Amino acid sequence: AKKRKAKPVRVNPIEPEYIDIVSDILANSEYKRLRDFRHHSGTIYEHLQYVSYLSYRIAKSLGLDYRSAARGALLHDFFLYDWRTHDVPDLPKEVNRGIAHPRIALENARKHFVLNEVEEDIIVTHMWPLTLRMPRYKESFLIVFLDKYVATRDFLQSAKQQSDKQQNEK
Repeated sequence: AKKRKAKPVRVNPIEPEYIDIVSDILANSEYKRLRDFRHHSGTIYEHLQYVSYLSYRIAKSLGLDYRSAARGALLHDFFLYDWRTHDVPDLPKEVNRGIAHPRIALENARKHFVLNEVEEDIIVTHMWPLTLRMPRYKESFLIVFLDKYVATRDFLQSAKQQSDKQQNEK
């Protein structure tokens, strides 16, 4: 039997329901600043949109709280600094960014949005198992997985682009 190729999930969210769920976040001027910070192979803003839309689609198909999944995923990396340069106000250089940034993202999200328990759990536990706080909700586990999937995909894409660039220079 011939294997069928899986259809990729659309990255460009066009579903009105998804837009209704996240429009207040995407319209927030402080949140829009995430476009200025590199993350993996793009920007934090792009990364969050991709993880959020995947979370929305998968959570909806599994009968989970897709609203909280979409919103929590869109806010899980709501930190406004370049982690590569460790340019973080009030964060000593010896502090591991992977451990500290979920709390920073949660603080930023709370300043600008009303969050429910699931959304807060998604934000603060998305780096599990690096952080010891284990997710309490299925939606949180979904974002833990999807965040790592997207980061790995981005890393491999970036590595391939670098390799292709080096090959072309020879």
